[in-house]
Amino acid sequence: MRQWIAIGAAVGLVAVTLPMLRKHDVELAGLLAKSKIETNGGPVVTREVTPPPLTDIDLTRIDDRGNIAIAPAHGNRRAELTVVPKYQRAAVSLLRSGHVPEGAVVMTDIKTGRVLAWASYVDQGAMHDVASEATAPSASVFKIVTATALVEHAGLGPNTKQCYSGGEHAITAKDMVDNKKRDKWCATLAQAMGRSLNTVFARLAAKNLDRGELEGTAQKLGWGQDIPFDVKLAQSTITLPEDDLGFARTAAGFWNTTLSPFQGANLATTVANGGEMVRLSIVASVKDEDGEIYKGPTARMPLKRVMSEQTARAITSMMEETVDSGTSYKSFHDRAGRAYLPDIRIAGKTGTLTKPTAEGPFYTWWVGFAPSDKPEVALSVLVANGAKWRVKATHVASDMLRVYFADKNAPGVRSPFDSGSVARRD
Repeated sequence: MRQWIAIGAAVGLVAVTLPMLRKHDVELAGLLAKSKIETNGGPVVTREVTPPPLTDIDLTRIDDRGNIAIAPAHGNRRAELTVVPKYQRAAVSLLRSGHVPEGAVVMTDIKTGRVLAWASYVDQGAMHDVASEATAPSASVFKIVTATALVEHAGLGPNTKQCYSGGEHAITAKDMVDNKKRDKWCATLAQAMGRSLNTVFARLAAKNLDRGELEGTAQKLGWGQDIPFDVKLAQSTITLPEDDLGFARTAAGFWNTTLSPFQGANLATTVANGGEMVRLSIVASVKDEDGEIYKGPTARMPLKRVMSEQTARAITSMMEETVDSGTSYKSFHDRAGRAYLPDIRIAGKTGTLTKPTAEGPFYTWWVGFAPSDKPEVALSVLVANGAKWRVKATHVASDMLRVYFADKNAPGVRSPFDSGSVARRD
Protein backbone atom coordinates (compact mmCIF):
# COMPACT_ATOMS: atom_id res chain seq x y z
CA MET A 1 0.00 0.00 0.00
CA ARG A 2 2.85 2.38 0.90
CA GLN A 3 4.42 1.72 -2.48
CA TRP A 4 1.29 2.89 -4.34
CA ILE A 5 1.05 6.01 -2.17
CA ALA A 6 4.65 6.85 -3.06
CA ILE A 7 3.97 6.28 -6.74
CA GLY A 8 0.90 8.50 -6.69
CA ALA A 9 2.84 11.29 -5.01
CA ALA A 10 5.43 11.22 -7.76
CA VAL A 11 3.04 11.71 -10.66
CA GLY A 12 3.87 15.41 -10.84
CA LEU A 13 7.35 14.57 -12.06
CA VAL A 14 6.12 12.90 -15.24
CA ALA A 15 6.98 15.76 -17.59
CA VAL A 16 10.61 16.01 -16.54
CA THR A 17 11.26 12.30 -16.27
CA LEU A 18 9.86 10.87 -19.49
CA PRO A 19 8.78 13.46 -22.06
CA MET A 20 5.84 11.62 -23.57
CA LEU A 21 4.23 9.86 -20.60
CA ARG A 22 0.61 10.60 -19.76
CA LYS A 23 -2.15 9.23 -17.51
CA HIS A 24 -1.97 5.68 -18.89
CA ASP A 25 1.69 5.47 -17.80
CA VAL A 26 1.37 6.91 -14.31
CA GLU A 27 2.93 3.89 -12.61
CA LEU A 28 6.00 4.10 -14.81
CA ALA A 29 6.32 7.83 -14.15
CA GLY A 30 6.25 7.17 -10.44
CA LEU A 31 8.95 4.57 -10.71
CA LEU A 32 11.25 6.83 -12.66
CA ALA A 33 10.71 9.68 -10.24
CA LYS A 34 11.83 7.57 -7.29
CA SER A 35 15.34 6.28 -6.85
CA LYS A 36 15.99 2.54 -6.64
CA ILE A 37 12.38 1.36 -6.83
CA GLU A 38 11.58 -1.69 -8.93
CA THR A 39 8.21 -3.30 -9.48
CA ASN A 40 7.23 -5.96 -11.99
CA GLY A 41 10.39 -5.45 -14.05
CA GLY A 42 9.73 -1.80 -14.82
CA PRO A 43 12.43 0.81 -15.50
CA VAL A 44 14.32 2.39 -12.63
CA VAL A 45 16.49 5.41 -11.99
CA THR A 46 19.47 3.85 -10.29
CA ARG A 47 20.98 7.21 -9.36
CA GLU A 48 19.26 10.58 -9.28
CA VAL A 49 20.71 13.08 -11.73
CA THR A 50 19.85 16.42 -13.31
CA PRO A 51 18.58 16.57 -15.98
CA PRO A 52 16.71 13.21 -15.89
CA PRO A 53 18.42 10.13 -17.40
CA LEU A 54 16.51 10.00 -20.70
CA THR A 55 17.25 13.61 -21.64
CA ASP A 56 18.63 14.32 -25.14
CA ILE A 57 18.98 10.73 -26.35
CA ASP A 58 19.80 11.07 -30.05
CA LEU A 59 18.47 8.14 -32.07
CA THR A 60 19.75 9.65 -35.32
CA ARG A 61 23.30 8.82 -34.18
CA ILE A 62 23.03 5.16 -33.24
CA ASP A 63 26.42 3.44 -33.21
CA ASP A 64 25.85 -0.17 -34.29
CA ARG A 65 29.49 -1.19 -34.79
CA GLY A 66 29.84 -3.15 -31.57
CA ASN A 67 27.92 -5.93 -29.87
CA ILE A 68 25.66 -3.37 -28.20
CA ALA A 69 24.06 -0.46 -30.05
CA ILE A 70 24.58 2.85 -28.31
CA ALA A 71 23.36 6.42 -28.73
CA PRO A 72 24.63 9.70 -27.26
CA ALA A 73 22.61 11.36 -24.52
CA HIS A 74 22.89 14.56 -22.47
CA GLY A 75 26.44 15.72 -21.89
CA ASN A 76 28.80 12.76 -21.71
CA ARG A 77 26.08 10.22 -21.07
CA ARG A 78 25.68 7.13 -23.21
CA ALA A 79 22.48 5.17 -23.78
CA GLU A 80 22.79 1.45 -24.38
CA LEU A 81 19.91 0.34 -26.61
CA THR A 82 17.77 -2.74 -27.12
CA VAL A 83 18.52 -2.40 -30.85
CA VAL A 84 20.21 -5.45 -32.41
CA PRO A 85 23.23 -4.13 -34.36
CA LYS A 86 22.85 -6.70 -37.15
CA TYR A 87 19.24 -5.67 -37.82
CA GLN A 88 20.08 -1.99 -37.51
CA ARG A 89 22.86 -2.25 -40.08
CA ALA A 90 20.57 -4.17 -42.43
CA ALA A 91 17.81 -1.55 -42.17
CA VAL A 92 20.13 1.36 -42.93
CA SER A 93 21.79 -0.56 -45.77
CA LEU A 94 18.46 -1.40 -47.41
CA LEU A 95 17.33 2.22 -47.33
CA ARG A 96 20.67 3.48 -48.59
CA SER A 97 21.03 0.90 -51.37
CA GLY A 98 17.50 1.63 -52.50
CA HIS A 99 18.49 5.27 -53.03
CA VAL A 100 15.62 6.31 -50.80
CA PRO A 101 15.43 10.10 -50.36
CA GLU A 102 13.94 9.58 -46.92
CA GLY A 103 12.72 6.59 -44.97
CA ALA A 104 12.52 4.70 -41.70
CA VAL A 105 12.42 1.16 -40.35
CA VAL A 106 11.15 0.24 -36.88
CA MET A 107 11.20 -3.39 -35.77
CA THR A 108 9.96 -4.65 -32.40
CA ASP A 109 9.95 -7.82 -30.36
CA ILE A 110 6.26 -8.59 -29.94
CA LYS A 111 6.47 -10.38 -26.60
CA THR A 112 8.67 -7.88 -24.76
CA GLY A 113 8.01 -4.64 -26.64
CA ARG A 114 11.75 -4.05 -27.11
CA VAL A 115 12.76 -2.17 -30.26
CA LEU A 116 15.11 -4.30 -32.38
CA ALA A 117 15.76 -1.75 -35.13
CA TRP A 118 15.27 2.03 -35.29
CA ALA A 119 16.63 3.33 -38.57
CA SER A 120 16.00 6.83 -39.90
CA TYR A 121 17.56 7.68 -43.24
CA VAL A 122 17.79 11.03 -45.02
CA ASP A 123 19.72 11.14 -48.30
CA GLN A 124 20.08 14.90 -48.54
CA GLY A 125 19.59 17.79 -46.16
CA ALA A 126 19.66 17.88 -42.38
CA MET A 127 19.36 14.56 -40.60
CA HIS A 128 16.22 14.13 -38.52
CA ASP A 129 14.52 11.26 -36.70
CA VAL A 130 12.07 10.14 -39.39
CA ALA A 131 10.98 7.17 -37.26
CA SER A 132 9.53 9.46 -34.58
CA GLU A 133 7.82 11.94 -36.92
CA ALA A 134 4.21 11.85 -38.11
CA THR A 135 4.34 13.97 -41.24
CA ALA A 136 3.53 11.19 -43.73
CA PRO A 137 -0.09 10.31 -44.52
CA SER A 138 -1.35 7.03 -43.04
CA ALA A 139 -2.54 6.08 -46.53
CA SER A 140 -4.06 2.60 -46.73
CA VAL A 141 -2.51 1.52 -43.43
CA PHE A 142 -5.54 3.33 -42.00
CA LYS A 143 -7.66 0.52 -43.43
CA ILE A 144 -6.57 -1.48 -40.37
CA VAL A 145 -8.34 1.10 -38.20
CA THR A 146 -11.46 1.05 -40.38
CA ALA A 147 -11.54 -2.75 -40.41
CA THR A 148 -11.23 -2.80 -36.62
CA ALA A 149 -14.19 -0.42 -36.31
CA LEU A 150 -16.25 -2.47 -38.79
CA VAL A 151 -15.63 -5.65 -36.79
CA GLU A 152 -16.17 -4.19 -33.33
CA HIS A 153 -19.01 -1.74 -34.01
CA ALA A 154 -20.83 -3.30 -36.99
CA GLY A 155 -20.16 -7.00 -36.45
CA LEU A 156 -18.61 -7.47 -39.90
CA GLY A 157 -15.89 -10.02 -40.54
CA PRO A 158 -13.26 -11.18 -43.02
CA ASN A 159 -15.92 -12.90 -45.17
CA THR A 160 -18.25 -9.89 -45.43
CA LYS A 161 -18.81 -9.21 -49.16
CA GLN A 162 -19.16 -5.92 -50.96
CA CYS A 163 -19.46 -5.33 -54.70
CA TYR A 164 -17.73 -2.29 -56.14
CA SER A 165 -16.47 -0.28 -59.09
CA GLY A 166 -14.00 2.58 -59.42
CA GLY A 167 -11.91 4.00 -56.61
CA GLU A 168 -8.49 2.81 -57.71
CA HIS A 169 -6.83 6.21 -57.42
CA ALA A 170 -9.65 8.38 -56.05
CA ILE A 171 -13.19 8.05 -54.73
CA THR A 172 -16.00 10.08 -56.24
CA ALA A 173 -19.62 10.41 -55.21
CA LYS A 174 -20.53 8.06 -58.07
CA ASP A 175 -18.22 5.37 -56.66
CA MET A 176 -20.17 5.37 -53.40
CA VAL A 177 -23.47 4.28 -54.96
CA ASP A 178 -24.30 0.57 -55.22
CA ASN A 179 -25.14 -0.18 -58.83
CA LYS A 180 -25.59 -3.76 -60.04
CA LYS A 181 -24.86 -2.81 -63.63
CA ARG A 182 -21.69 -0.91 -62.86
CA ASP A 183 -20.42 -3.01 -59.93
CA LYS A 184 -18.82 -5.80 -61.92
CA TRP A 185 -16.55 -7.00 -59.11
CA CYS A 186 -17.16 -8.22 -55.57
CA ALA A 187 -14.70 -8.89 -52.75
CA THR A 188 -14.69 -9.99 -49.15
CA LEU A 189 -13.37 -7.62 -46.51
CA ALA A 190 -10.23 -9.79 -46.26
CA GLN A 191 -9.67 -9.58 -50.01
CA ALA A 192 -10.26 -5.84 -49.89
CA MET A 193 -7.58 -5.52 -47.20
CA GLY A 194 -5.10 -7.61 -49.15
CA ARG A 195 -5.68 -5.86 -52.45
CA SER A 196 -6.31 -2.47 -50.81
CA LEU A 197 -9.68 -1.95 -52.50
CA ASN A 198 -10.61 1.61 -51.64
CA THR A 199 -14.26 1.57 -52.68
CA VAL A 200 -15.04 -1.51 -50.59
CA PHE A 201 -13.76 0.17 -47.44
CA ALA A 202 -15.39 3.48 -48.32
CA ARG A 203 -18.83 1.95 -48.92
CA LEU A 204 -18.72 -0.34 -45.88
CA ALA A 205 -17.67 2.54 -43.64
CA ALA A 206 -20.39 4.82 -45.02
CA LYS A 207 -23.05 2.15 -44.47
CA ASN A 208 -21.96 0.87 -41.07
CA LEU A 209 -19.98 3.49 -39.12
CA ASP A 210 -20.49 6.97 -37.79
CA ARG A 211 -17.75 9.51 -37.17
CA GLY A 212 -17.55 8.84 -33.45
CA GLU A 213 -17.03 5.12 -33.97
CA LEU A 214 -14.24 5.53 -36.51
CA GLU A 215 -12.49 8.35 -34.66
CA GLY A 216 -12.86 6.54 -31.33
CA THR A 217 -11.29 3.40 -32.77
CA ALA A 218 -8.41 5.42 -34.21
CA GLN A 219 -7.79 7.06 -30.85
CA LYS A 220 -7.81 3.72 -29.03
CA LEU A 221 -5.20 2.48 -31.49
CA GLY A 222 -2.99 5.53 -30.91
CA TRP A 223 -4.03 8.31 -33.29
CA GLY A 224 -4.16 11.68 -31.55
CA GLN A 225 -2.55 10.19 -28.45
CA ASP A 226 0.75 10.56 -26.64
CA ILE A 227 2.12 7.02 -26.56
CA PRO A 228 4.65 6.18 -23.82
CA PHE A 229 8.19 5.78 -25.10
CA ASP A 230 11.77 6.60 -24.12
CA VAL A 231 12.18 9.59 -26.48
CA LYS A 232 9.87 12.32 -27.66
CA LEU A 233 7.38 11.31 -30.35
CA ALA A 234 5.05 13.21 -32.63
CA GLN A 235 1.37 12.26 -32.44
CA SER A 236 -0.16 10.47 -35.39
CA THR A 237 -3.12 12.67 -36.28
CA ILE A 238 -6.70 12.32 -37.49
CA THR A 239 -9.07 15.05 -38.67
CA LEU A 240 -12.37 13.67 -39.93
CA PRO A 241 -14.18 15.82 -42.53
CA GLU A 242 -17.78 16.75 -41.84
CA ASP A 243 -19.09 15.68 -45.26
CA ASP A 244 -20.05 12.08 -45.99
CA LEU A 245 -17.78 11.70 -48.99
CA GLY A 246 -14.81 13.06 -47.06
CA PHE A 247 -15.57 10.63 -44.23
CA ALA A 248 -15.66 7.69 -46.64
CA ARG A 249 -12.43 8.76 -48.31
CA THR A 250 -10.70 9.00 -44.94
CA ALA A 251 -11.93 5.54 -43.96
CA ALA A 252 -10.38 4.18 -47.16
CA GLY A 253 -7.03 5.87 -46.44
CA PHE A 254 -7.21 9.05 -48.52
CA TRP A 255 -5.62 11.83 -46.46
CA ASN A 256 -6.88 13.45 -43.24
CA THR A 257 -4.67 11.18 -41.10
CA THR A 258 -0.92 10.97 -40.51
CA LEU A 259 1.24 8.16 -39.20
CA SER A 260 4.69 7.86 -37.67
CA PRO A 261 6.86 4.79 -38.32
CA PHE A 262 6.87 4.30 -34.54
CA GLN A 263 3.07 4.24 -34.47
CA GLY A 264 3.04 1.81 -37.40
CA ALA A 265 5.17 -0.58 -35.35
CA ASN A 266 3.04 0.05 -32.26
CA LEU A 267 -0.12 -0.77 -34.25
CA ALA A 268 1.34 -4.00 -35.65
CA THR A 269 2.63 -5.01 -32.21
CA THR A 270 -0.82 -4.41 -30.73
CA VAL A 271 -2.65 -6.56 -33.28
CA ALA A 272 -0.01 -9.28 -32.92
CA ASN A 273 -0.49 -9.25 -29.15
CA GLY A 274 -4.16 -10.09 -29.55
CA GLY A 275 -5.33 -6.50 -29.15
CA GLU A 276 -3.31 -5.63 -26.05
CA MET A 277 -1.06 -2.56 -26.37
CA VAL A 278 2.28 -2.98 -24.63
CA ARG A 279 4.81 -0.31 -23.84
CA LEU A 280 7.60 -0.24 -26.43
CA SER A 281 11.10 0.60 -25.22
CA ILE A 282 14.49 1.21 -26.82
CA VAL A 283 16.75 2.22 -23.93
CA ALA A 284 18.30 -0.65 -21.98
CA SER A 285 20.41 1.58 -19.75
CA VAL A 286 21.96 5.02 -19.48
CA LYS A 287 25.42 5.59 -18.05
CA ASP A 288 27.54 8.60 -17.26
CA GLU A 289 31.20 8.82 -16.21
CA ASP A 290 30.29 7.52 -12.75
CA GLY A 291 28.26 4.52 -13.89
CA GLU A 292 24.63 3.56 -14.52
CA ILE A 293 21.89 6.10 -13.86
CA TYR A 294 18.96 4.32 -15.51
CA LYS A 295 17.91 0.76 -16.24
CA GLY A 296 15.16 0.08 -18.77
CA PRO A 297 12.26 -2.37 -18.45
CA THR A 298 13.23 -5.98 -17.86
CA ALA A 299 9.72 -7.37 -18.31
CA ARG A 300 6.76 -6.92 -20.63
CA MET A 301 4.67 -3.89 -19.66
CA PRO A 302 1.01 -4.03 -20.81
CA LEU A 303 -0.66 -0.64 -21.20
CA LYS A 304 -4.27 -1.36 -22.12
CA ARG A 305 -6.51 -3.56 -24.22
CA VAL A 306 -7.63 -1.70 -27.34
CA MET A 307 -9.49 -4.47 -29.18
CA SER A 308 -10.81 -7.91 -28.32
CA GLU A 309 -8.79 -11.02 -29.10
CA GLN A 310 -11.51 -12.07 -31.53
CA THR A 311 -11.19 -8.78 -33.40
CA ALA A 312 -7.40 -9.09 -33.47
CA ARG A 313 -7.71 -12.55 -35.01
CA ALA A 314 -10.08 -11.20 -37.66
CA ILE A 315 -7.74 -8.31 -38.50
CA THR A 316 -4.79 -10.70 -38.67
CA SER A 317 -6.58 -12.95 -41.16
CA MET A 318 -7.37 -9.91 -43.32
CA MET A 319 -3.76 -8.72 -43.22
CA GLU A 320 -2.51 -12.16 -44.27
CA GLU A 321 -4.19 -11.62 -47.63
CA THR A 322 -1.72 -8.80 -48.37
CA VAL A 323 1.18 -11.23 -48.70
CA ASP A 324 -0.75 -14.32 -49.79
CA SER A 325 -2.40 -12.76 -52.83
CA GLY A 326 -2.46 -8.99 -52.48
CA THR A 327 -0.30 -5.91 -52.85
CA SER A 328 2.80 -7.49 -51.22
CA TYR A 329 2.72 -10.81 -53.09
CA LYS A 330 5.45 -9.90 -55.60
CA SER A 331 7.87 -8.54 -53.03
CA PHE A 332 7.55 -11.65 -50.86
CA HIS A 333 7.83 -14.16 -53.76
CA ASP A 334 10.23 -14.64 -56.65
CA ARG A 335 9.17 -14.78 -60.30
CA ALA A 336 8.41 -18.50 -60.03
CA GLY A 337 6.04 -17.83 -57.13
CA ARG A 338 8.40 -19.25 -54.52
CA ALA A 339 8.13 -17.56 -51.14
CA TYR A 340 11.23 -15.85 -49.77
CA LEU A 341 9.98 -16.88 -46.33
CA PRO A 342 8.61 -20.39 -46.88
CA ASP A 343 6.21 -21.81 -44.29
CA ILE A 344 6.11 -18.49 -42.41
CA ARG A 345 2.70 -16.85 -42.33
CA ILE A 346 2.92 -13.06 -42.60
CA ALA A 347 0.32 -10.40 -41.79
CA GLY A 348 0.87 -7.02 -43.38
CA LYS A 349 -0.66 -3.91 -44.88
CA THR A 350 0.72 -1.67 -47.58
CA GLY A 351 -0.02 1.99 -48.10
CA THR A 352 0.65 4.22 -51.10
CA LEU A 353 -0.15 7.90 -51.50
CA THR A 354 1.38 10.77 -53.43
CA LYS A 355 1.20 14.35 -52.24
CA PRO A 356 -0.77 16.44 -54.75
CA THR A 357 2.21 18.63 -55.61
CA ALA A 358 4.78 18.61 -58.38
CA GLU A 359 7.53 17.80 -55.88
CA GLY A 360 5.82 14.72 -54.43
CA PRO A 361 6.87 12.88 -52.39
CA PHE A 362 5.60 9.42 -53.23
CA TYR A 363 4.90 7.70 -49.90
CA THR A 364 4.81 3.94 -49.44
CA TRP A 365 4.21 1.98 -46.22
CA TRP A 366 4.43 -1.59 -45.00
CA VAL A 367 3.15 -2.42 -41.51
CA GLY A 368 2.81 -5.95 -40.19
CA PHE A 369 4.18 -8.89 -38.22
CA ALA A 370 5.36 -12.48 -38.50
CA PRO A 371 4.76 -15.30 -38.07
CA SER A 372 1.12 -14.30 -38.02
CA ASP A 373 0.09 -17.55 -36.30
CA LYS A 374 2.74 -17.28 -33.58
CA PRO A 375 4.03 -13.69 -33.66
CA GLU A 376 7.66 -12.88 -32.91
CA VAL A 377 8.48 -9.63 -34.64
CA ALA A 378 6.56 -6.54 -35.82
CA LEU A 379 7.76 -4.21 -38.54
CA SER A 380 6.95 -0.72 -39.82
CA VAL A 381 8.62 0.66 -42.94
CA LEU A 382 8.14 4.09 -44.50
CA VAL A 383 9.72 5.08 -47.80
CA ALA A 384 9.29 8.58 -49.25
CA ASN A 385 10.43 8.45 -52.87
CA GLY A 386 10.68 10.98 -55.65
CA ALA A 387 9.35 10.61 -59.18
CA LYS A 388 12.00 7.95 -59.87
CA TRP A 389 12.36 5.13 -57.40
CA ARG A 390 14.05 1.75 -56.94
CA VAL A 391 12.33 0.25 -53.89
CA LYS A 392 9.05 0.64 -52.05
CA ALA A 393 8.37 -0.05 -48.41
CA THR A 394 7.08 -3.55 -49.18
CA HIS A 395 10.46 -4.50 -50.71
CA VAL A 396 12.36 -3.27 -47.66
CA ALA A 397 9.92 -5.08 -45.37
CA SER A 398 10.39 -8.38 -47.17
CA ASP A 399 14.16 -8.07 -46.97
CA MET A 400 14.10 -7.08 -43.28
CA LEU A 401 12.01 -10.13 -42.42
CA ARG A 402 14.40 -12.29 -44.42
CA VAL A 403 17.29 -10.88 -42.39
CA TYR A 404 15.47 -11.59 -39.13
CA PHE A 405 14.32 -15.13 -39.90
CA ALA A 406 17.61 -16.12 -41.53
CA ASP A 407 19.28 -14.98 -38.31
CA LYS A 408 16.86 -17.28 -36.44
CA ASN A 409 17.81 -20.17 -38.77
CA ALA A 410 14.29 -20.54 -40.12
CA PRO A 411 14.23 -23.40 -42.68
CA GLY A 412 14.53 -22.24 -46.28
CA VAL A 413 15.09 -18.56 -45.46
CA ARG A 414 18.19 -16.80 -46.77
CA SER A 415 19.20 -13.26 -45.96
CA PRO A 416 19.23 -10.89 -48.95
CA PHE A 417 22.81 -10.09 -47.94
CA ASP A 418 23.99 -13.71 -48.27
CA SER A 419 25.99 -14.62 -51.35
CA GLY A 420 23.91 -16.82 -53.62
CA SER A 421 20.66 -15.57 -52.09
CA VAL A 422 17.66 -15.42 -54.41
CA ALA A 423 17.68 -12.04 -56.12
CA ARG A 424 14.57 -9.91 -56.21
CA ARG A 425 13.00 -9.45 -59.63
CA ASP A 426 9.76 -7.51 -59.43
